Formats: sequence, C-alpha cells, structure tokens
Amino acid sequence: MPLPLERYALVAWVLGRERAELLLEGLGARDAERAKAHLRYLASLPSPRRQAKVSVEFGERADAAARLKTLMDEVPEPLRKEVFRRLPPYHRSLFPGRRVEAADPLSPPALAVLAERLIREATR
Repeated sequence: MPLPLERYALVAWVLGRERAELLLEGLGARDAERAKAHLRYLASLPSPRRQAKVSVEFGERADAAARLKTLMDEVPEPLRKEVFRRLPPYHRSLFPGRRVEAADPLSPPALAVLAERLIREATR
C-alpha cells in the first residue's frame, strides 16, 4: 500500500527542508505537484504545529496524552515542574492550569535528564 502524499511531504520536510521539493520530484509529475502542495502547507504552519504533525505521524503513541497526564499525576512537584518545562507547546496544552516556571538553580542536573527520559517513555 503506498504512503499518502502528505506523509511523503512530511518525510521530505524532516530529511531536508531546503531540498524537500527536490526530494519529491521522483514521485511523478501529478503526485509530485500534490505532494509539493502539502509541503507548502507544512511550511506555512507554525513550528510547534509542524512538530506535532511529525510526532503524531512518525512516532508518538496514540495514548501519549493520557500517559503524560498519568506521569504528571504520579511524579513529585519538582519533577512535575521540570517535565512541564521540557514538554513541547502542543503537549503543554494538556495542562491548562500550569505555567512554565524558571528552572531552579539548585536542582540537580539529573532531574532534567530524568524528565526528558520520562517524556520520551510516555510519548514513544
């Protein structure tokens, strides 16, 4: 089953933004033009929306939102703040009552590493 043209455009964007149109040339004239239209649409999106599209299409778990909510419920507050600070904007919207706070200069560096790891495990 062939990939939808929008996914080809996403792959081209991820692999080579400045040469993405060139990468789509191998699709054939009609499909290449349609894929380039998808590419222009992707290029017009704000970066967080584009990142969200790529994550959803190529790697984010279908239940990532629920897993992130569970994670935020289960970890202690200092780790919760660090996790939230490191979430991309499209995931921060899951927690409307929270705001990004400045990093605590006394936090151990391992807290940031742990937060990154927990986010990856919840979303991938």
